Amino acid sequence: MPKLDQKYLMESDEEYLRLDMKTNEQAVEKQAGWAGIQAGMRVADLGCGSGKTSAVLRRLVQPGGSVIGIDFAENRIRLAEEHYAGDGLQFQCRDIRQPLDDLGSFDFIWVRFVLEYYLAEGFAIVKNIEKMLRPGGILCLVDLDHNCLSHYGLSDRLNRTLQALLLELQNKANFDPYAGRKLYSFLYDLNYLDIRVEVAGHHVIYGDLKEADAFNWLKKVEVAPGRIGYEFKEYAGGYPEFHDEFKNFFSDPRRFTYSPIITCRGKKP
Repeated sequence: MPKLDQKYLMESDEEYLRLDMKTNEQAVEKQAGWAGIQAGMRVADLGCGSGKTSAVLRRLVQPGGSVIGIDFAENRIRLAEEHYAGDGLQFQCRDIRQPLDDLGSFDFIWVRFVLEYYLAEGFAIVKNIEKMLRPGGILCLVDLDHNCLSHYGLSDRLNRTLQALLLELQNKANFDPYAGRKLYSFLYDLNYLDIRVEVAGHHVIYGDLKEADAFNWLKKVEVAPGRIGYEFKEYAGGYPEFHDEFKNFFSDPRRFTYSPIITCRGKKP
């Protein structure tokens, strides 16, 4: 298992904003409803980011339910408290790789777009957090598959560079572009009951580019390569030349981009 001080791949001064902008409340409602969230439940939102998802979950468990949003970034927890905390919703700064037993038991645990940042210890994290789930409670895991790798309309050079960059992110930054396909096996290996899986499209981008998509994707290519000191060997002008080509590709309404999103839920025996 990597050291606990391992830095978050996408950490930047604007990460709170990126996470907040890209969170689609309707998608969260649909996924959580499909997973079986109900009024009155006590919910843990692990890797809560900006807190926006926690606020959606809090609405779904009313009346009588409550949500704790957990993230290891002190600045994000502070901003989440400022923007979203209230009756039935609180936030705590914790590391989900560490014991969390003191938080008590939960009826529903939600883990969305978190395991992709933990290639080496994904299953260990799931084993750790499921200890907080009461028997019969629901664990819902949501993540992308083939993450950041499915584009059409880009040049051969740009395609090769993105493929090589993602491979280095796996090797050097513990990033898992294929986290989604592993979720079912995690619950299966833990002997969970009533396991269900749903596969859908995410980041389905074509035509005119939305502001949130532009901000989200440009931040990805601005922050992640710098974390590993990636060398853009096919670009004489280095990173700036790569950035310009990616921005031009992504701004072109002819471009098509998508990622499969896999939602998996099961009940603790």
